[in-house]
Amino acid sequence: MTDTVTSKDDQDALDKREARLLKKKEVVDQRIAAATEERGVTILLTGNGKGKSSSAFGTMARALGHGQKSAVIQFIKGRKETGEQLFFAQHPLVDFHVMGHGFTWETRNPELEQQAAEQAWSLAKQVLSDPSVHFVLLDEITYMYKYGYLNEQDLIEALANRPSHQNVMMTGRTAPRVLLDSVDTHSKIANERHAFAHGVKAQIGIEW
Repeated sequence: MTDTVTSKDDQDALDKREARLLKKKEVVDQRIAAATEERGVTILLTGNGKGKSSSAFGTMARALGHGQKSAVIQFIKGRKETGEQLFFAQHPLVDFHVMGHGFTWETRNPELEQQAAEQAWSLAKQVLSDPSVHFVLLDEITYMYKYGYLNEQDLIEALANRPSHQNVMMTGRTAPRVLLDSVDTHSKIANERHAFAHGVKAQIGIEW
């Protein structure tokens, strides 16, 4: 008698779970059916956590897997060659450009940084108007607006006028409100814990 009751209870639980999953599937299917627009998207990754550029490069790898031509413009980077540069710069479908002279605390030369920012943006505008490029990564671009080196309205305009199929990812800890409000997708990466804060030295293959 006890086994029969337990079996019935278990079946009732399974039935309820199945009903919940079917309801969830129905909602998801409706959302998928409603998403009929086909176009490229703009994605912004911000926040103090580690992984913004890493996520963007991972997405580019996905695009390359589908044979999509890609372009990278890094606005601010340290003076060391990064693993992503060494790897992706050799790919036949990737145009890779490192335009910055390092971080502000390294260069301590606002005029040099301003010049580098303008050169990088000039190249970015060309890429954002090139229909042969399917994926664009503007790495660390948001710092250009924090430091006042570039005008965010120029970026908004270029994004609005880019080829309709082109996907664009942008990274940086903070971003101007006008950019936050205009992108299709915005993810914020939080910093819960970082090895460096506990005295672990930055290492090749992880930090660069």
